Amino acid sequence: MSLQQPDTLKSNESSSSASSNTSSDDAIKERPFTAETRFAAGQLAETQNNPNQAIIQYNEALKLKPDYLAALYRLGIVYAELKEYPQATEIWGRYIGATGEAATAFGDLGFCEELAGDAPKAEAAYKKGIEKDPKNVPCRVNYGLMLARGGKIDAATEQWRFVLTDAEIHYNLGGLYAQQGHKDQARAEFSKALELDPKLTDAQSRLTTLDQN
Repeated sequence: MSLQQPDTLKSNESSSSASSNTSSDDAIKERPFTAETRFAAGQLAETQNNPNQAIIQYNEALKLKPDYLAALYRLGIVYAELKEYPQATEIWGRYIGATGEAATAFGDLGFCEELAGDAPKAEAAYKKGIEKDPKNVPCRVNYGLMLARGGKIDAATEQWRFVLTDAEIHYNLGGLYAQQGHKDQARAEFSKALELDPKLTDAQSRLTTLDQN
């Protein structure tokens, strides 16, 4: 919920290798009820598009191991995907504590607060993460995107300069303008990104897509 926007949050934890035809209850039926087996069952429930069961299993894992980072992370993601933001932000708060207040964890909280529509709390979380690590990419990039969506382009660019190249900054702006339907501005930004870095093939792909539409 490390929520880099506009990309989805990614976990470094591996998923369960159980068959997709096996229920999460079956996955732990003949295995000890450990935090790890509960987590594996939650992962399986997610692959089966059963978020409510995943929530049950992750919460069971946390009863056994309250600071289980992988379970906290996935639980925060699932709650956010279900738009259950009060529960999600509570979990991200626990995740921050369990990580020893890692900068990226504050970025996850900030992104969740942003999804919930609370820009002041999102900004506070991003700034806290930046205070912890001024070079933290998720905090700087997502905070910049939030500022840019609010029309604060100069402030957004200032955030991005800490962690992105000039070409990447123009690419981000192009993506933002494309999302807003400003095709001419998007083309200009993607073209500038390519001019600065011809190897930025994503910019060329986005230009091609704009021309086709």
